[in-house]
Amino acid sequence: MTEKFFRGHKRRGSFDLFSSYSHYLPGIGGMFALAALFLLGALLGNALTAGLGYVFGNSFITKYGILISYPVMFIPPLLFASTMSRLEEHRTPEVPLDKGGFGCKGWMRLIFIGVCATIAGAYLVEPVITLLPPMPADLEAAMKQLLEGMPLWATLLSVSVFAPLFEEWLCRGLVLRGLLHSKGPLVAITVSAAFFAVIHLNPWQAIPAFALGLLFGYAYYRTGSLKLTMLMHCINNTMAVILSKIPAFKEAETFMDVLSPWAYWSIWAACIVILACSVILLRWNINHCNTDN
Repeated sequence: MTEKFFRGHKRRGSFDLFSSYSHYLPGIGGMFALAALFLLGALLGNALTAGLGYVFGNSFITKYGILISYPVMFIPPLLFASTMSRLEEHRTPEVPLDKGGFGCKGWMRLIFIGVCATIAGAYLVEPVITLLPPMPADLEAAMKQLLEGMPLWATLLSVSVFAPLFEEWLCRGLVLRGLLHSKGPLVAITVSAAFFAVIHLNPWQAIPAFALGLLFGYAYYRTGSLKLTMLMHCINNTMAVILSKIPAFKEAETFMDVLSPWAYWSIWAACIVILACSVILLRWNINHCNTDN
């Protein structure tokens, strides 16, 4: 099954931004190195925003700090992965981060499947989040600042563009792709989802990130499309921003605070069906493609 991921898709090009990483296939050790470099980048980003705050004042940082610091977190992993890819160029076959398409049966079908699966998965994980203790006040304030303290365009740029672009590059394009080269798909997808959860740096984001990381990882394994997982990631994050702007959801921690119990659990049951059908359709689509080819 793992070999099919690398052989079963016709290459149709990759993002230029990602083409210089195609010879680097990190294993477990490489994953830990990337995690350490990500943490280094987070420190550099915090130092940069602190310096800018000293120069321009706290109001500037409140509005634009995350927009500036977020890309900085990924600079050390970007440089490391690019260097490793160049070093491995003559020893490791090229495995593009993105297979260049959405599947042989058409991009519209896979986009629809991916969007439905993402919405259903995000809803299904909510009851687990309610079991966690209350979020610390400082962390809650930081989250509120991200959604409310920044101009809407800056929030959307950070959450709906930067996060899907950089996090999918790192977690699926590098970590999962590398693990699929040396591990079975179940182990590779689970470990990469755990990595995705850990880099969010708090359990209130880590638990839904792990659940969605499993879904994104499965979609990437089945399609080889980083564009698809970026879109799924974008849909999830954009929904969070939109809901935070709706008065009925603004003060609600979960949908349980807004919907009646009957409505909430009815939707939850429907989401199980939607997610199951989406997973089956992803598997069917790729198997059918392989049969046709």
